[in-house]
Amino acid sequence: MAAGFFCWFFFCTFATNAQAQVWQSCGPSCDCITDIKFLNCSHRGFSNVPGDFPPDTEHLDLSGNLLTGLHKGGFRLLWNLRVLLLSDNNITSISDGAFSPLGSLWKLDLSQNWISTLSEGFSLGLGSLRELLLGHNQLAFLEEESFLHLDSLRKLDLSANAIRSVRARTFVYMTALRQLDLRDNWLGRLANGVFSSLRSLEVLNLSRNRIHSVEAGVLTPLVSLALLDLSQNGLCTIRFKTFLSIRTYGTHLLLRRNPWHCDCDLQRVFRKLRSVRRLSLDDYGDLSCAEPAELRGHPLSRVDAELCFAETVTVLVITGTVVIVVLAAIVMAETSKRKPVAKQGSGENGGLEEYAEN
Repeated sequence: MAAGFFCWFFFCTFATNAQAQVWQSCGPSCDCITDIKFLNCSHRGFSNVPGDFPPDTEHLDLSGNLLTGLHKGGFRLLWNLRVLLLSDNNITSISDGAFSPLGSLWKLDLSQNWISTLSEGFSLGLGSLRELLLGHNQLAFLEEESFLHLDSLRKLDLSANAIRSVRARTFVYMTALRQLDLRDNWLGRLANGVFSSLRSLEVLNLSRNRIHSVEAGVLTPLVSLALLDLSQNGLCTIRFKTFLSIRTYGTHLLLRRNPWHCDCDLQRVFRKLRSVRRLSLDDYGDLSCAEPAELRGHPLSRVDAELCFAETVTVLVITGTVVIVVLAAIVMAETSKRKPVAKQGSGENGGLEEYAEN
C-alpha cells in the first residue's frame, strides 16, 4: 500500500514538474498563462507558425503576425487546443488538412486576412468546431464542399467579404448552426434552397448587401428564426407570402433603408404583415419611400393610408367616366334606332291619306 502510494505521488509530482517546465519553456517569444493553458503569441512578427508549442496548450493567440499561409503539420500535436486566434495576418492560402490535428477545437478566428477560396479540405478535422470567424476576407463564392465537416458549428461569421452568390447546398451539413452573419457582402438575390437545412438557425444577418429579390419559399426552412436583418439592401417591394412562410413565433424583422417603391400594393403587404402576430416589424416607423418622386424621403408609416385612398379615388373617377361613356353610348344608340322608325311611319301615314283622298 505504502509502495503504491509512493509511486502514485512520485508520478504526479513528476508530471506536474514536467508540465511546469514545458510551460516555462515557451520562452520570451510568447507569454504563458499556465492556469488556463493560454499561449499569447500575438504581434510577435512571426511569418511562419512556430513548431514548439507545449502539447497541452488549450488557447493559442497568433493574431497580428505576418503569416501568409497555413500548411499541413503546422499545428501538429495540439490535440487539446480549444481556441485558435489567427486574425489580422496576411493569410491568403490554407492547405487541405491544415487543421486536421485539431479535433478538440471549439473556436477558430481567421478574420481580417486575405482568404479568397476555401477548398474541400479546409474543414478536415474540425468536427468539434462551434465558432468560425471569417469576416473581412476576400471570399467571393461559397462552394458546396467548403464547410463539409462542420457538423457541430453554432456560429458562422462571413461578414465583410465579396460574396456574390451562395450555392444551394453550401450550408447543408450545418444542422446545428444558430447564427449566420452575411452582412456587408454583394448578394443580389435569395433563391430557394439556400437555407434548406438550417432548422436551428436563430439569427440571420443579411444587412448591407444588394438584395433586390427574395423568393417566396427561401425562408420556409427557418423554423427557429428569431431575428432576420434585411436592412440596407435593394428591396423595392416584397411579397406577403415571403415572410408569412416564417413559422417561428416572435420573429423580429429589420427592413429599414431599402429603396421602397410606395404604392397601394406595398401598403397592403405591410398592413397584412403587421397583423401577423408571430412577426414583429421592429423598424416599421423608420421605413421611407424612394419612389415615386413626390413621396421620396417620406416615412411609409405616414403616407401609407393615403396611398390606397388616392388610388381608390383614381379608380372611382375612371369607373365613373367609363359608366358615363357607356350610358351615353346606349342613349345615342336608342336615339339612332328611333329616328328611322319615325321617318318610316310618316311615309306610311302620308300614303294612307293620299289613298283616302282618291
